[in-house]
Amino acid sequence: MTKYGLPIIAAVILALSIFSIVKSQPAHATVSPPSPPPTPVIQGSVGAVGLVEASSENIAVSVPVQGMVTQVYVKAGDRVNKSQKLFAIDDRDLQAELGLRRSSLAMAQAKLEKLLRSPRPEEIPPAQAKVNEAEQQYQDADVQLRLIESVRDRRAIRDEDLLRRRIAVKAAGARLDQAKADLALLKAGAWQPDIEIARAEVNEAQRQVERVQADVDRTIVTAPITGEILQCKVRAGEYAQAGQLAQPLILMGATNQLNVRADVDEQDAWRVKTGASAVASVRGDSRHRFHLRFVRFEPYVIPKKNLTGDSTERVDTRVLQVIFALAKSAPVYAGQQMDVFIDAGEKQ
Repeated sequence: MTKYGLPIIAAVILALSIFSIVKSQPAHATVSPPSPPPTPVIQGSVGAVGLVEASSENIAVSVPVQGMVTQVYVKAGDRVNKSQKLFAIDDRDLQAELGLRRSSLAMAQAKLEKLLRSPRPEEIPPAQAKVNEAEQQYQDADVQLRLIESVRDRRAIRDEDLLRRRIAVKAAGARLDQAKADLALLKAGAWQPDIEIARAEVNEAQRQVERVQADVDRTIVTAPITGEILQCKVRAGEYAQAGQLAQPLILMGATNQLNVRADVDEQDAWRVKTGASAVASVRGDSRHRFHLRFVRFEPYVIPKKNLTGDSTERVDTRVLQVIFALAKSAPVYAGQQMDVFIDAGEKQ
Protein backbone atom coordinates (compact mmCIF):
# COMPACT_ATOMS: atom_id res chain seq x y z
CA MET A 1 0.00 0.00 0.00
CA THR A 2 2.82 2.31 0.86
CA LYS A 3 4.80 1.31 -2.19
CA TYR A 4 2.00 1.78 -4.78
CA GLY A 5 -0.68 3.88 -3.02
CA LEU A 6 1.09 7.20 -2.81
CA PRO A 7 2.13 7.27 -6.49
CA ILE A 8 -1.40 6.40 -7.56
CA ILE A 9 -2.90 9.17 -5.41
CA ALA A 10 -0.39 11.66 -6.79
CA ALA A 11 -1.22 10.64 -10.35
CA VAL A 12 -4.93 11.08 -9.69
CA ILE A 13 -4.40 14.52 -8.17
CA LEU A 14 -2.23 15.59 -11.13
CA ALA A 15 -4.88 14.39 -13.58
CA LEU A 16 -7.59 16.33 -11.73
CA SER A 17 -5.41 19.44 -11.66
CA ILE A 18 -4.75 19.25 -15.39
CA PHE A 19 -8.45 18.73 -16.06
CA SER A 20 -9.40 21.68 -13.84
CA ILE A 21 -6.87 23.98 -15.54
CA VAL A 22 -8.06 22.98 -18.99
CA LYS A 23 -11.72 23.56 -18.07
CA SER A 24 -10.99 26.98 -16.55
CA GLN A 25 -9.42 28.34 -19.75
CA PRO A 26 -11.73 30.84 -21.59
CA ALA A 27 -13.16 29.72 -24.86
CA HIS A 28 -11.98 31.86 -27.80
CA ALA A 29 -14.83 31.85 -30.26
CA THR A 30 -14.16 33.07 -33.77
CA VAL A 31 -16.32 36.17 -34.27
CA SER A 32 -16.68 37.83 -37.64
CA PRO A 33 -16.27 41.63 -37.70
CA PRO A 34 -19.48 43.63 -38.07
CA SER A 35 -18.19 44.91 -41.38
CA PRO A 36 -15.22 43.87 -43.47
CA PRO A 37 -12.20 46.17 -43.24
CA PRO A 38 -11.66 48.59 -46.11
CA THR A 39 -9.65 47.11 -48.93
CA PRO A 40 -8.28 48.96 -51.93
CA VAL A 41 -10.09 48.37 -55.19
CA ILE A 42 -7.39 50.12 -57.21
CA GLN A 43 -4.03 48.46 -57.48
CA GLY A 44 -1.23 50.68 -56.20
CA SER A 45 -3.67 53.16 -54.72
CA VAL A 46 -2.89 55.63 -51.94
CA GLY A 47 -5.00 55.29 -48.80
CA ALA A 48 -6.24 58.35 -46.97
CA VAL A 49 -8.68 59.38 -44.29
CA GLY A 50 -11.42 61.62 -45.63
CA LEU A 51 -13.88 63.95 -43.94
CA VAL A 52 -17.15 64.95 -45.59
CA GLU A 53 -17.74 68.70 -45.68
CA ALA A 54 -19.82 71.26 -47.53
CA SER A 55 -18.57 72.44 -50.89
CA SER A 56 -18.27 75.94 -49.40
CA GLU A 57 -16.37 74.42 -46.45
CA ASN A 58 -17.98 74.60 -43.03
CA ILE A 59 -18.69 78.21 -42.06
CA ALA A 60 -18.63 79.04 -38.33
CA VAL A 61 -20.98 82.03 -38.10
CA SER A 62 -19.89 84.59 -35.51
CA VAL A 63 -21.13 88.00 -34.37
CA PRO A 64 -19.46 91.37 -35.05
CA VAL A 65 -20.74 92.76 -31.74
CA GLN A 66 -21.35 90.76 -28.61
CA GLY A 67 -24.54 90.95 -26.63
CA MET A 68 -27.60 89.11 -25.42
CA VAL A 69 -29.47 87.07 -28.03
CA THR A 70 -33.09 88.22 -28.27
CA GLN A 71 -34.39 86.00 -31.06
CA VAL A 72 -33.28 82.98 -33.11
CA TYR A 73 -34.86 82.54 -36.52
CA VAL A 74 -33.42 79.17 -37.64
CA LYS A 75 -32.71 75.67 -36.37
CA ALA A 76 -30.43 72.82 -37.40
CA GLY A 77 -31.42 71.36 -40.75
CA ASP A 78 -33.04 74.51 -42.13
CA ARG A 79 -32.06 75.68 -45.59
CA VAL A 80 -31.48 79.42 -45.76
CA ASN A 81 -30.85 81.94 -48.49
CA LYS A 82 -28.07 84.49 -48.56
CA SER A 83 -28.74 87.47 -46.23
CA GLN A 84 -31.58 85.63 -44.47
CA LYS A 85 -31.85 86.38 -40.75
CA LEU A 86 -30.24 83.85 -38.40
CA PHE A 87 -30.49 85.51 -34.97
CA ALA A 88 -30.64 88.97 -33.39
CA ILE A 89 -28.70 90.73 -30.63
CA ASP A 90 -30.23 93.19 -28.15
CA ASP A 91 -30.10 96.66 -29.79
CA ARG A 92 -32.18 98.87 -27.49
CA ASP A 93 -29.29 101.20 -26.65
CA LEU A 94 -28.44 101.58 -30.32
CA GLN A 95 -32.06 102.30 -31.23
CA ALA A 96 -32.16 105.09 -28.65
CA GLU A 97 -28.96 106.60 -30.02
CA LEU A 98 -30.30 106.25 -33.56
CA GLY A 99 -33.38 108.29 -32.61
CA LEU A 100 -31.15 111.01 -31.15
CA ARG A 101 -28.99 111.13 -34.29
CA ARG A 102 -32.06 111.37 -36.51
CA SER A 103 -33.31 114.32 -34.46
CA SER A 104 -29.96 116.06 -34.93
CA LEU A 105 -30.17 115.40 -38.65
CA ALA A 106 -33.68 116.85 -38.85
CA MET A 107 -32.52 119.99 -37.02
CA ALA A 108 -29.54 120.46 -39.36
CA GLN A 109 -31.77 119.97 -42.41
CA ALA A 110 -34.24 122.54 -41.07
CA LYS A 111 -31.44 125.09 -40.62
CA LEU A 112 -30.24 124.50 -44.17
CA GLU A 113 -33.76 124.77 -45.55
CA LYS A 114 -34.22 128.07 -43.71
CA LEU A 115 -31.07 129.47 -45.28
CA LEU A 116 -32.01 128.28 -48.76
CA ARG A 117 -35.52 129.76 -48.57
CA SER A 118 -34.49 133.14 -47.16
CA PRO A 119 -35.63 135.81 -47.38
CA ARG A 120 -39.23 135.18 -46.44
CA PRO A 121 -41.68 137.14 -48.62
CA GLU A 122 -43.12 138.68 -45.45
CA GLU A 123 -39.76 140.21 -44.52
CA ILE A 124 -39.46 142.42 -47.65
CA PRO A 125 -42.29 144.96 -46.97
CA PRO A 126 -41.03 145.97 -43.48
CA ALA A 127 -37.54 146.52 -44.84
CA GLN A 128 -38.90 148.51 -47.78
CA ALA A 129 -40.96 150.60 -45.36
CA LYS A 130 -37.81 151.44 -43.38
CA VAL A 131 -36.18 152.62 -46.60
CA ASN A 132 -39.16 154.83 -47.40
CA GLU A 133 -39.12 156.24 -43.86
CA ALA A 134 -35.42 157.00 -44.11
CA GLU A 135 -35.99 158.78 -47.44
CA GLN A 136 -38.69 160.98 -45.92
CA GLN A 137 -36.49 161.81 -42.95
CA TYR A 138 -33.65 162.67 -45.30
CA GLN A 139 -35.90 164.95 -47.37
CA ASP A 140 -37.20 166.62 -44.21
CA ALA A 141 -33.66 167.29 -42.97
CA ASP A 142 -32.69 168.59 -46.42
CA VAL A 143 -35.67 170.99 -46.45
CA GLN A 144 -34.76 172.28 -43.00
CA LEU A 145 -31.20 172.88 -44.13
CA ARG A 146 -32.31 174.73 -47.26
CA LEU A 147 -34.63 176.95 -45.25
CA ILE A 148 -31.93 178.06 -42.89
CA GLU A 149 -29.45 178.52 -45.73
CA SER A 150 -31.96 180.72 -47.62
CA VAL A 151 -31.88 183.39 -44.92
CA ARG A 152 -29.85 186.24 -46.34
CA ASP A 153 -29.12 187.98 -43.10
CA ARG A 154 -26.63 185.80 -41.35
CA ARG A 155 -27.21 187.67 -38.17
CA ALA A 156 -30.71 186.21 -37.96
CA ILE A 157 -29.41 182.64 -37.48
CA ARG A 158 -26.79 181.18 -35.31
CA ASP A 159 -23.87 179.26 -36.76
CA GLU A 160 -24.66 176.47 -34.32
CA ASP A 161 -28.13 176.02 -35.82
CA LEU A 162 -26.74 175.95 -39.35
CA LEU A 163 -24.14 173.37 -38.34
CA ARG A 164 -26.79 171.23 -36.64
CA ARG A 165 -28.96 171.26 -39.77
CA ARG A 166 -26.08 170.17 -41.95
CA ILE A 167 -25.21 167.35 -39.52
CA ALA A 168 -28.88 166.26 -39.44
CA VAL A 169 -28.88 165.99 -43.26
CA LYS A 170 -25.78 163.81 -43.20
CA ALA A 171 -27.23 161.61 -40.45
CA ALA A 172 -30.49 161.19 -42.36
CA GLY A 173 -28.51 160.29 -45.48
CA ALA A 174 -26.52 157.69 -43.52
CA ARG A 175 -29.74 156.15 -42.15
CA LEU A 176 -31.14 156.04 -45.67
CA ASP A 177 -28.03 154.28 -46.96
CA GLN A 178 -28.21 151.78 -44.09
CA ALA A 179 -31.88 151.03 -44.77
CA LYS A 180 -31.16 150.49 -48.47
CA ALA A 181 -28.20 148.24 -47.64
CA ASP A 182 -30.31 146.19 -45.22
CA LEU A 183 -32.98 145.78 -47.90
CA ALA A 184 -30.42 144.72 -50.47
CA LEU A 185 -28.85 142.27 -48.02
CA LEU A 186 -32.25 140.82 -47.23
CA LYS A 187 -33.10 140.39 -50.91
CA ALA A 188 -29.70 138.76 -51.58
CA GLY A 189 -30.64 135.85 -49.33
CA ALA A 190 -28.27 133.71 -47.21
CA TRP A 191 -24.52 134.06 -47.58
CA GLN A 192 -23.03 131.21 -49.60
CA PRO A 193 -20.42 130.28 -46.97
CA ASP A 194 -23.22 130.01 -44.39
CA ILE A 195 -25.07 127.66 -46.76
CA GLU A 196 -21.96 125.53 -47.25
CA ILE A 197 -21.46 125.29 -43.48
CA ALA A 198 -25.09 124.26 -43.03
CA ARG A 199 -24.72 121.62 -45.74
CA ALA A 200 -21.60 120.29 -44.05
CA GLU A 201 -23.52 120.03 -40.78
CA VAL A 202 -26.28 118.10 -42.56
CA ASN A 203 -23.73 115.73 -44.12
CA GLU A 204 -22.07 115.16 -40.76
CA ALA A 205 -25.41 114.43 -39.11
CA GLN A 206 -26.27 112.06 -41.96
CA ARG A 207 -22.97 110.18 -41.49
CA GLN A 208 -23.71 109.88 -37.78
CA VAL A 209 -27.11 108.36 -38.55
CA GLU A 210 -25.56 105.95 -41.03
CA ARG A 211 -22.90 104.91 -38.52
CA VAL A 212 -25.45 104.10 -35.83
CA GLN A 213 -27.70 102.42 -38.40
CA ALA A 214 -24.76 100.23 -39.42
CA ASP A 215 -24.27 99.26 -35.78
CA VAL A 216 -27.97 98.39 -35.56
CA ASP A 217 -27.76 96.31 -38.73
CA ARG A 218 -24.80 94.42 -37.29
CA THR A 219 -26.98 93.19 -34.43
CA ILE A 220 -28.94 91.15 -36.98
CA VAL A 221 -26.74 88.21 -37.99
CA THR A 222 -27.55 87.02 -41.51
CA ALA A 223 -26.51 84.04 -43.61
CA PRO A 224 -23.32 84.75 -45.60
CA ILE A 225 -24.30 82.27 -48.33
CA THR A 226 -27.18 80.11 -49.44
CA GLY A 227 -26.86 76.80 -47.63
CA GLU A 228 -27.97 74.55 -44.79
CA ILE A 229 -27.75 75.05 -41.03
CA LEU A 230 -25.58 72.18 -39.78
CA GLN A 231 -25.52 73.18 -36.12
CA CYS A 232 -27.33 75.81 -34.07
CA LYS A 233 -25.80 76.36 -30.63
CA VAL A 234 -27.34 79.72 -29.82
CA ARG A 235 -30.60 80.33 -27.96
CA ALA A 236 -32.64 83.36 -26.97
CA GLY A 237 -31.49 84.79 -23.66
CA GLU A 238 -27.90 83.59 -23.98
CA TYR A 239 -24.94 85.95 -24.25
CA ALA A 240 -23.20 85.69 -27.62
CA GLN A 241 -19.47 86.28 -27.53
CA ALA A 242 -17.71 87.90 -30.48
CA GLY A 243 -14.63 86.40 -32.10
CA GLN A 244 -13.55 82.84 -32.81
CA LEU A 245 -15.16 80.32 -30.45
CA ALA A 246 -14.37 76.70 -29.70
CA GLN A 247 -18.05 75.92 -30.26
CA PRO A 248 -19.43 78.11 -33.07
CA LEU A 249 -22.79 79.73 -32.53
CA ILE A 250 -24.05 78.50 -35.89
CA LEU A 251 -22.32 76.14 -38.30
CA MET A 252 -23.54 76.18 -41.88
CA GLY A 253 -22.43 75.39 -45.41
CA ALA A 254 -23.54 74.77 -48.98
CA THR A 255 -24.57 71.10 -48.79
CA ASN A 256 -26.16 70.82 -52.22
CA GLN A 257 -22.70 69.54 -53.19
CA LEU A 258 -20.64 67.64 -50.61
CA ASN A 259 -16.88 67.32 -50.81
CA VAL A 260 -14.45 64.90 -49.19
CA ARG A 261 -11.27 66.35 -47.69
CA ALA A 262 -8.73 63.50 -47.85
CA ASP A 263 -5.55 63.62 -45.73
CA VAL A 264 -2.66 62.01 -47.64
CA ASP A 265 0.48 61.30 -45.61
CA GLU A 266 3.41 63.38 -46.72
CA GLN A 267 5.45 60.31 -47.72
CA ASP A 268 2.72 59.37 -50.22
CA ALA A 269 1.85 62.89 -51.34
CA TRP A 270 4.19 62.77 -54.33
CA ARG A 271 2.27 59.77 -55.72
CA VAL A 272 -1.02 61.66 -56.02
CA LYS A 273 -1.40 63.46 -59.34
CA THR A 274 -3.72 66.25 -60.35
CA GLY A 275 -6.99 64.85 -61.68
CA ALA A 276 -6.53 61.46 -60.01
CA SER A 277 -9.70 59.42 -59.54
CA ALA A 278 -10.62 58.03 -56.14
CA VAL A 279 -13.05 55.64 -54.46
CA ALA A 280 -14.39 56.12 -50.93
CA SER A 281 -16.53 54.23 -48.45
CA VAL A 282 -18.16 55.41 -45.27
CA ARG A 283 -16.31 54.38 -42.11
CA GLY A 284 -17.88 51.10 -40.95
CA ASP A 285 -19.51 50.27 -44.31
CA SER A 286 -16.88 49.19 -46.80
CA ARG A 287 -19.42 47.33 -48.96
CA HIS A 288 -20.78 50.52 -50.49
CA ARG A 289 -18.25 52.52 -52.44
CA PHE A 290 -18.61 55.92 -54.03
CA HIS A 291 -16.58 57.33 -56.88
CA LEU A 292 -15.00 60.71 -56.23
CA ARG A 293 -14.08 63.48 -58.65
CA PHE A 294 -10.87 65.44 -58.15
CA VAL A 295 -11.43 69.12 -57.34
CA ARG A 296 -8.16 70.62 -56.12
CA PHE A 297 -5.17 70.35 -53.84
CA GLU A 298 -4.79 72.38 -50.65
CA PRO A 299 -1.19 73.43 -51.42
CA TYR A 300 -0.11 73.82 -47.79
CA VAL A 301 0.91 70.63 -45.95
CA ILE A 302 -0.44 70.65 -42.37
CA PRO A 303 0.00 68.47 -39.26
CA LYS A 304 -2.20 65.39 -39.23
CA LYS A 305 -5.46 65.78 -37.29
CA ASN A 306 -7.81 63.00 -38.43
CA LEU A 307 -6.75 59.72 -36.78
CA THR A 308 -8.02 56.22 -37.59
CA GLY A 309 -6.99 54.61 -34.29
CA ASP A 310 -4.72 52.04 -35.93
CA SER A 311 -1.87 51.03 -33.59
CA THR A 312 0.61 51.39 -36.46
CA GLU A 313 -0.59 54.83 -37.45
CA ARG A 314 1.90 57.65 -37.18
CA VAL A 315 0.57 60.75 -35.46
CA ASP A 316 3.68 62.90 -35.84
CA THR A 317 3.39 63.21 -39.60
CA ARG A 318 2.07 65.92 -41.88
CA VAL A 319 -0.57 65.49 -44.54
CA LEU A 320 -1.45 66.95 -47.92
CA GLN A 321 -5.16 67.66 -48.18
CA VAL A 322 -6.88 66.71 -51.44
CA ILE A 323 -10.45 67.82 -52.13
CA PHE A 324 -12.76 65.45 -54.01
CA ALA A 325 -16.38 65.99 -55.05
CA LEU A 326 -18.88 63.40 -53.88
CA ALA A 327 -21.85 62.31 -55.95
CA LYS A 328 -25.00 64.22 -54.96
CA SER A 329 -26.91 60.96 -54.49
CA ALA A 330 -24.47 59.58 -51.89
CA PRO A 331 -26.29 58.98 -48.56
CA VAL A 332 -23.72 60.67 -46.32
CA TYR A 333 -23.72 63.63 -43.95
CA ALA A 334 -21.31 66.48 -43.44
CA GLY A 335 -18.80 65.55 -40.77
CA GLN A 336 -18.70 61.80 -41.53
CA GLN A 337 -15.34 60.06 -41.96
CA MET A 338 -14.61 58.05 -45.09
CA ASP A 339 -11.86 55.68 -46.18
CA VAL A 340 -10.46 57.02 -49.44
CA PHE A 341 -8.32 55.16 -51.98
CA ILE A 342 -6.71 57.41 -54.58
CA ASP A 343 -5.43 56.11 -57.90
CA ALA A 344 -1.69 56.71 -57.95
CA GLY A 345 -1.27 55.80 -61.61
CA GLU A 346 -0.47 58.26 -64.34
CA LYS A 347 -3.31 60.43 -65.51
CA GLN A 348 -4.76 59.10 -68.77
